[in-house]
Amino acid sequence: MGVNSNRVEDFPAGACHETTVKITAESLPPLEIHEVCLPPNKTTFQTLKHRLSEIFFPDDPLHRFKNQSPSVKLVLGLQYFFPIFQWGTNYSLRLIKSDIISGLTIASLAIPQGISYAKLANLPPIIGLYSSFVPPLIYAVLGSSRHLAVGPVSIASLVMGSMLGESVSHTEEPILYLKLAFTATFFSGLFQASLGLLRLGFIIDFLSKATLLGFMAGAAVIVSLQQLKGLFGIVHFTNKMQIIPVMSSVFYHREEWSWQTIVMGLSFLIFLLTTRHISIRKPKLFWVSAAAPLTSVILSTILVFAFKAHVHGISTIGHLQKGLNPPSANMLYVQGPYLGLAIKTGIITGILSLTEGIAVGRTFASLRNYQVDGNKEMMAIGLMNIVGSCSSCFVTSGSFSRSAVNYNAGAQTAVSNIIMAATVLVTLLFLMPLFTYTPSLVLGAIIITAVIGLIDYRAAYRLWKVDRLDFFACMCAFFGVLFISVQIGLAIAVGVSIFKILLHVTRPNTVVLGNIPGTEIYQNLRCYREALRVPSFLILGIESPIFFANSTYLQERILRWVREEEDRIQENKESTLKCIILDMTAVTAIDTSGIEAINELRKTLKKRSLQLVLANPVGDVMEKLHRSKTLQSFELNGLYLSVGEAVADISSLFKAQP
Repeated sequence: MGVNSNRVEDFPAGACHETTVKITAESLPPLEIHEVCLPPNKTTFQTLKHRLSEIFFPDDPLHRFKNQSPSVKLVLGLQYFFPIFQWGTNYSLRLIKSDIISGLTIASLAIPQGISYAKLANLPPIIGLYSSFVPPLIYAVLGSSRHLAVGPVSIASLVMGSMLGESVSHTEEPILYLKLAFTATFFSGLFQASLGLLRLGFIIDFLSKATLLGFMAGAAVIVSLQQLKGLFGIVHFTNKMQIIPVMSSVFYHREEWSWQTIVMGLSFLIFLLTTRHISIRKPKLFWVSAAAPLTSVILSTILVFAFKAHVHGISTIGHLQKGLNPPSANMLYVQGPYLGLAIKTGIITGILSLTEGIAVGRTFASLRNYQVDGNKEMMAIGLMNIVGSCSSCFVTSGSFSRSAVNYNAGAQTAVSNIIMAATVLVTLLFLMPLFTYTPSLVLGAIIITAVIGLIDYRAAYRLWKVDRLDFFACMCAFFGVLFISVQIGLAIAVGVSIFKILLHVTRPNTVVLGNIPGTEIYQNLRCYREALRVPSFLILGIESPIFFANSTYLQERILRWVREEEDRIQENKESTLKCIILDMTAVTAIDTSGIEAINELRKTLKKRSLQLVLANPVGDVMEKLHRSKTLQSFELNGLYLSVGEAVADISSLFKAQP
């Protein structure tokens, strides 16, 4: 019988020779044993270049510039950095009708939501309208999504209001509070744009969908409960954002409840929820829920104005200044004791708004079969917040509710954002006096209706059915927001996400493999009932990289598998265990700690007269094993291209022995 030599040689790039050995054991057909090859030689610089390219440029953004003339490269460059030059050249009059309709539709939603979300962030209502004018114009030029509707969003507004409100009172120090809000918006934009410029978008991936689901649901509950102040007409209300202080404040100030406010507030809340339900049940009637907030504002304003002599205790927005956004660059808080608070608030709200904006943009892009560039979106959202902070705006991003309306209204391009901004401009210049008698209660009803969609109990149930660990992460974030604080809830969400990563990394899965009869396929014994153990062999699959964080665990776990297998063999009186095969197909990387663990494992097993065999190590793993001289210690019959070849060849050797 031929002998398989698993000597590893350096071959020229692109060349991979095969050594074929015929095994002529009586019980086995002739079998080809393939030699395991090293990957092509690479210099350290080439390896580093490849790694950095995969980390920062996985989409190869410069592929369009290859083999192009300088003039074409200039045009492509403009289109890359300013997507408006890409879709604008193909824009036609047949598209403008759809964009005008969708722009006017989302404006009817954006105006009342802008005022409401400014109130949620403890800012003057006019700031919400300013934030619905300038940022959409910036995004229309720089953004890559055709359907993203830009403006203030509930979660970022809530987090900004709660974080700044803990240190600075918006009623006692309104100017300082406003300065900190603009400064937080500036640092939010700076952080977002930096992520896009440096292509570090993977940072926001640490907020998993499960933890975001719990965080947003908890925030939605807190936001809704906070609106009871306006719906019940309570004057003295807690500034805390936990469920117990909020509910205590509601019932402690029962003497401040106003029945007129309660009746009107609940009436408009029921109206808004009903229109939302209609639009959900019949998507073609999306315009019903889209027009409902503005309709509520108009009706409530007319009612308060008509019966102002008879209705008492209903608070109103009051006078709003007409005119365009005033410059606010001189109000940025660049030094002082609260600078750290502004930076921290900016980064946290920046992460949240960026996560929501990119997720919403990609959702609607997938429905229309086009791509949204995440790094472009980061730069677009970041730059619009930087410009917004200098033009009296607070943190803005893509809103799911407005984007859904924009999509259903038939938006074709970002021109719908321009139409919306133009509508807000007309409102700022001419219609501001009409909001003087708008009651605060209708703003609370609008906020409740907008955020209630963030409570996705069906998704939470799916988490419970599919992944209990994800459900646990979701619940930790949810209850953290409800009972501790919004910031701590967010920290818990991030912490649980990181813990989940560490759990999978430091405690990777290992499985016992068996042979499916009549094939050379080896699969998990627990998953495939037809798979059978191979006598005298323990075949283990390792399903993760091997490095310092898990090398000790893997070494101990493999020895435990060996001990359990020996106990099983002794109990069932089967053939003695002679060989352990590690299927390294899923081992994508290994470091020096992992190599040391392999060496220690081989020595430990050798002392127990057990042979350790490696099957199908991938290129990078193979290269490091070769450089560390580890392969030399495995001698003959210690390295194979597949588990099937290893079992066949070593079985032949066992049978050839006396």
